[in-house]
Amino acid sequence: MIRSLAFCLFSVSFCLQVVPVPAQSPISGLRVTANPPATLLSTRSVALYDYTFTPKELEEVQRSFQKIGIDPIAYFETDVVLSGKEVTKAYTEYFVSRQVSFVVLLEKANPGFQLTIGAFNQKPSLIDTEQPAWKVKNNRLSDLLTTVWQDSWRSQKKANYLIADFPETDIKVDPIKGRRQEFYAIDLRVDNLAVPKFGNEAMDKELEQFFIANYPLKYQLVNAGSDEQELRRKGFLYVLCFVQARGVAAKEVLDYDLSKDEKSYASITFPDGQLQLKILPRDQPIYKFYFRHIDNGNVFLGNKWDADVNWLDALRNHLIGFKQEAKIN
Repeated sequence: MIRSLAFCLFSVSFCLQVVPVPAQSPISGLRVTANPPATLLSTRSVALYDYTFTPKELEEVQRSFQKIGIDPIAYFETDVVLSGKEVTKAYTEYFVSRQVSFVVLLEKANPGFQLTIGAFNQKPSLIDTEQPAWKVKNNRLSDLLTTVWQDSWRSQKKANYLIADFPETDIKVDPIKGRRQEFYAIDLRVDNLAVPKFGNEAMDKELEQFFIANYPLKYQLVNAGSDEQELRRKGFLYVLCFVQARGVAAKEVLDYDLSKDEKSYASITFPDGQLQLKILPRDQPIYKFYFRHIDNGNVFLGNKWDADVNWLDALRNHLIGFKQEAKIN
């Protein structure tokens, strides 16, 4: 739904940004047109869908797209694709490799359904706000798809014929370029950490105060969007990163074991400096912090799941866990 896209579609800079971007709906930022894109029925698309869509609804969408001539090469949950800078970059590279021309956003409105299609800009922002985007809404999914069919065929001829019968929802895109480690970056006892700022005075002040009070090692707050190679030349070896999504989506992105199909996750927290467990539903939106080595891309997730619903609590969980493991006062 719109709130699931609002976090980051046109401001994807999570790994070099420690505080969340204020929610802005990309749908409201688009220049909406009443006409479908001219080459929609002759080029490839990718579908990003709200996780609340059922398999039956996605199958209905794909059957209709097959008839119309819209060719999504894959379907991905929106909050998975948009959960972090490195994640979105990896998906962007995949879309480019598959010669995707359009992004199809499938949302559940209140009430009903909404479909928005915009040209893929081959960048992590996915769609440029100045470009026209086609939007269709209806209370019934079948009626929405009928409108898509009628409007598309009114303006162009179908050229895509080899379209899959069922939605391709199980493609795996790995955003981790180096090794994935379920322990802490102990080398931070001597190596310098880059902590990117938000760019908001109040939030940056809170971030600065937190690190002054809780991180006795070498670090420096750097500007959001800083070039990592430039940071490396300045002597930084690690950067603080995070993902923000539903718990189950964050675990999927970070390649945790999901075979048990748990309904909730136990997260270690330190509300008063003492370890406590917090049980969070799998669909609860959370933040999960980790360290990444700039040179080799290795990520260090910590030895326990330490996500939390608030960015500052999640950051505290990870840093206290790291300090305890590294025996740092």
